[in-house]
Amino acid sequence: MKKTLALLLSLTLVVTMVAGCSGNSAATTNSDVIKIGVFEPLTGANAAGGELEVDGIKLANQLRPEVLGKKVELVIADNKSDKAEATTAAARLIEKDKVVTVLGSWGSSLSIAAGGIVKSNKVPAVALSATNPQVTAGNDYYFRVCFLDPFQGTVMANYAATNLGAKNVAIIQEVSNDYSVGLAKFFSDAFVKLTSDPNAIVATGNYNTGDQDFNGILTNIKAANPDVIFAPGNYTESALIIKQARALGITAPFIGGDTWETNELITIGGADVEGAVMSTFFDDTNPLTEAGKTFVAEYRKAYPDRQNIPAVTALGYDGYMLTLDAIERAGSADPQAIRDALATTKDFEGATGMITINANGDAQKNGAIIKIVKDGKFTYLNTVTIK
Repeated sequence: MKKTLALLLSLTLVVTMVAGCSGNSAATTNSDVIKIGVFEPLTGANAAGGELEVDGIKLANQLRPEVLGKKVELVIADNKSDKAEATTAAARLIEKDKVVTVLGSWGSSLSIAAGGIVKSNKVPAVALSATNPQVTAGNDYYFRVCFLDPFQGTVMANYAATNLGAKNVAIIQEVSNDYSVGLAKFFSDAFVKLTSDPNAIVATGNYNTGDQDFNGILTNIKAANPDVIFAPGNYTESALIIKQARALGITAPFIGGDTWETNELITIGGADVEGAVMSTFFDDTNPLTEAGKTFVAEYRKAYPDRQNIPAVTALGYDGYMLTLDAIERAGSADPQAIRDALATTKDFEGATGMITINANGDAQKNGAIIKIVKDGKFTYLNTVTIK
């Protein structure tokens, strides 16, 4: 009897140890709920962008609340627009909340900061609008559904040279922001190549996130008299830069990147941001797929009082739907199985276009939308394709 009891206790101990070693996947696979982490800035300098992505994720979750016969629960963490907090938030989602995958974050710097956490814990993450190449570089557990900055920089350099006839440009970059610095460099390289002029960048101004007085930078740029000013950065500072430039009498066109397509750019910049041009991921008046048309219709039902549909909201929607597609193809909520399914995604029909994930974990996309601020709204100009 004692030997039998001892044997039973030993078996129980072995089972407990195995369950404990299985970590995150066991906690979720055996549950009736599949937890997906949402990792976004909901406070701080990037809060408006984070909220827009969450809107898309929540809408997708309402339309598809289950997978593999289990309820999908969104666990939302605020990374507070801070790199250190981003690491903490990602760790909490994975280690405490036991999510099987993570969606986010708005802001490449925040996604890069969390990269080591998802990689070391072997839990996949899907960036939605984080365009800096470093988000996925060297990380087999980070993927993305948006285009990259080398492409976006080339698109805007072509727009400056071809559509605006620019022979030279000035650049204003947010040096504390990986996205801004990276995009400014890709734009510069492309513009110099297009013009065959090594001196085509006539002035460069640097500032930090949270700065509010740009008169020193702008005075130098005014003296350089550029044809165009490229100023990729956060929407708040970008709006202030444009306002202060106009107050100084600078009339050169301002162009920027995807972070500008946030209502705060217009509410802060007012009439001064009229004519500002940016590259972005999606336009609700020109959806590229049937999934895009469905997304627009459902968004209109959910938010009948809103006008423009932000592109990053469409990317939030795509990130969620692609993740559920991967879980379904994996036939499992095990993080490693989900990672492997994400890596083999091919021709997934998203709201923002067809998505195939390449060997780097990036979505293969060759098209960008160009929008302009017109009559206080983000208005479609055209679609640019570069192969």
